[in-house]
Amino acid sequence: MIKDAYREITRLIPEDSFLVEQRVKDDFDFPIHFHPEYELNFIYRGKGVRRIVGDHTDEIDDLELVMVGPNVVHGWELHNCTCKEIYEITIHIHNDLFDAKMLSRRIFKPIRDMFSRAKHGILFSRETTNLLMPRIMLLSRITGLQYYLEFISILNDLALSEGQKLLSVSINEKEDFHNSDKIKKVYDYIQENFSQTITLSEISTLVNMSTVSFNRFIKQRTGKTFVHYLNDTRISFASRWLLESELSIGEISYKCGFNNIANFNRLFKQAKNTTPKEFKKQFIGVKRVL
Repeated sequence: MIKDAYREITRLIPEDSFLVEQRVKDDFDFPIHFHPEYELNFIYRGKGVRRIVGDHTDEIDDLELVMVGPNVVHGWELHNCTCKEIYEITIHIHNDLFDAKMLSRRIFKPIRDMFSRAKHGILFSRETTNLLMPRIMLLSRITGLQYYLEFISILNDLALSEGQKLLSVSINEKEDFHNSDKIKKVYDYIQENFSQTITLSEISTLVNMSTVSFNRFIKQRTGKTFVHYLNDTRISFASRWLLESELSIGEISYKCGFNNIANFNRLFKQAKNTTPKEFKKQFIGVKRVL
């Protein structure tokens, strides 16, 4: 199990149900990470890429579809892949999209069982991936209720598919940032006020902690200092606006709380290993359900 995993802040906001992102890339440069959302990841033309899920590591073929559960450490690395146009679709799903009562219904049992298996990471068979590939590729182009229903249908077909392989032997989920009422209060406050100046003193007072104690606490929970976590939240919103809005890079910079565009560009490249302009070009389609 990799110990130094990065706690990713996805572009999925609390009001969303799930988020579909399509892009063509020449590298897998995001560090090994975890997050509280379920993730369904489809890769085409990725032969030689290294897959890491929990205690599992393997080199993938040219086509694959994997689901990982909440807070499971995972990632893909370029490794031996030489393709410069790797096609990837990533779907992030809120871990409470289906509540316990809904999942207790008989019709949802296959999906409930699949979500349980996702704690190990699930590799779906090549046959299943080939069969569902056209539907997954079209998902972000569908609108309205049909989009939501098609997504549920895809999940159900995956859940019932044959040849599923569990990847990680152990179940060793990272402790989630949100598993604390005190830190959840911080999360909510940052989500609502990230565009404004938020000081360490201010956020520490919010939860009745000293600045030293609070910074130690958030570092234990996220692997980051408060300033790093705040900037990652801002970058997450900025990257979403780059993909979903017509705002200029300068407008997005100020809207997400950075005091100047040079600082924004520098921090964005540190976080994403690309400039905001280059980042926007990578994506073919982004779709969300409210």
